[in-house]
Amino acid sequence: MLGMTAGLCLAGAALAQGTAYVSSEKDQALTLIDLATLSVKGTIPTCKRGRHIQMTAQGQIMLACTDSNAADVIDPATGKSVRRIPLGDEPEAFDISPDGKTLYVSNEDEGAVSFIDAANGKVLNTIKVGKEPEGVKVSADGKTLYVTSEVASLVHAIDVASAKVVKNIKVGKRPRRMAFTPDGKELWVTNELDASVSIVATDTGTVKDTIKFEVKGARSEDITPVGIQISRDGKRAFVALGRANHVAFVDVPARKVTHLVLVGKRAWNVTLDKAEARLYVVNGLSDDVTVVDVAAAKPIKSIPVGRVPYGLVVVE
Repeated sequence: MLGMTAGLCLAGAALAQGTAYVSSEKDQALTLIDLATLSVKGTIPTCKRGRHIQMTAQGQIMLACTDSNAADVIDPATGKSVRRIPLGDEPEAFDISPDGKTLYVSNEDEGAVSFIDAANGKVLNTIKVGKEPEGVKVSADGKTLYVTSEVASLVHAIDVASAKVVKNIKVGKRPRRMAFTPDGKELWVTNELDASVSIVATDTGTVKDTIKFEVKGARSEDITPVGIQISRDGKRAFVALGRANHVAFVDVPARKVTHLVLVGKRAWNVTLDKAEARLYVVNGLSDDVTVVDVAAAKPIKSIPVGRVPYGLVVVE
């Protein structure tokens, strides 16, 4: 049904030009979506069990491959891998220092976070954290690294200079991903088994607010938030609600959900395009990406992609 409304979107002005790259846990490839036509235009072979994916400051695509214990770095201009960087055992998520020199990687089975030299792959530091670390986010000034521990229900604040945990912040059950507000004063943390987001004040390292999600017809245990992105103006947050098969639009200052948009099965991660006109939602169980019109808060197309898709980046 979503595909039937694609024409409404394609008739709009100022269509995005570029490509969305979608990682897949089951296919050793990235799926490429043409942003103008909202159709798959090809694939790029990559390493095993591709998960977290993001752009580097140099405009390359970096993909963490959990079963290859490495990152694949892909040049979007050529569609080819330019190098592999060792990431240690079972890497799931990562972030890149503001200067681009250091990778911060969660090593799930090791219960640790690795600091890795992006140039040569050398491990600079390893810091023990709670079990099953996942989300990794560095502050804009590069001084503080935040890591979620799914088992301990903690966010660890790590001082980058000393490579030491300086604060353990108790949040909801099974914290997964994080997003900063543009001013850096708040860190929003999704809690997969608590149907909530914890809002952490970064100056004090304490939880200042909690937003609980409700979806009509869904049990609380089936509302499992994971992916999150906050708009550039800091006014809206977009949260993928996992098994509830919806994305929540949240008014950031008001702390209120304004819209719930039905997408595919197990809405896993969310990515805005450059204009913040479209939200791309990766659905891990329906093997597709739902494209959402942000202004209308409505889905406009569902695009089949690889098996068990995980993350997505937009290159415009």
